[in-house]
Amino acid sequence: MTLALFDLDNTLLSGDSDYEWGQFLVNKGLVDPVAYEAENQRFYGQYRAGTLDILEYSAFSFGPLSERSMEELATLHREFMAEVIEPILPEKSQELVARHRAQGHTLMVITATNSFITRPIVSAFGIEHLLATEPKIVNGRYTREVDGAPCFQHGKVTRLQQWLENRTETLAGSYFYSDSRNDLPLLEMVDHPVAVDPDDTLRAIAVERGWPVISLR
Repeated sequence: MTLALFDLDNTLLSGDSDYEWGQFLVNKGLVDPVAYEAENQRFYGQYRAGTLDILEYSAFSFGPLSERSMEELATLHREFMAEVIEPILPEKSQELVARHRAQGHTLMVITATNSFITRPIVSAFGIEHLLATEPKIVNGRYTREVDGAPCFQHGKVTRLQQWLENRTETLAGSYFYSDSRNDLPLLEMVDHPVAVDPDDTLRAIAVERGWPVISLR
């Protein structure tokens, strides 16, 4: 079956769920508003510049998860979905996913953002498969450590190759939709790379290589 792969943040979503989760915690008064927002902004700038240290960022972003029970986190995430995520679920994105589903393609979101944040969002799109950065769980609680390879830059390739080892799908005829220069390793592997509302670096590369450039906003 043909694989249709989608980045999530600023691709299917018209925003960044990881960054917005941090801002949600700030607005709820659940983290130090000055220190946390400053770090959130700093890491987001590094991500956009292609210089993010994913392990350093993960330790930061997993901190609020590690301090709360799974039940409390689930309640917070339901509020986050209703208040923040549902308004940035573009209709065009849902239509794109539906077109691939209608063709019988295997649908997957592959994202650097952790699975706690992204799994309910991916479910809202009706997408079955998710590869995301996984927070390590010990004694029923999240920790600040990453479990396995972070799903970022070349790590997306690594995680996808691991997933394919136990599947009948291949990369023959595959699609990957992304907005970010950080996803070049995977964009270069698929048969149909598509730049979606891309950053300046990815836009220039897409134009040079003749990749489609689309907008879902």
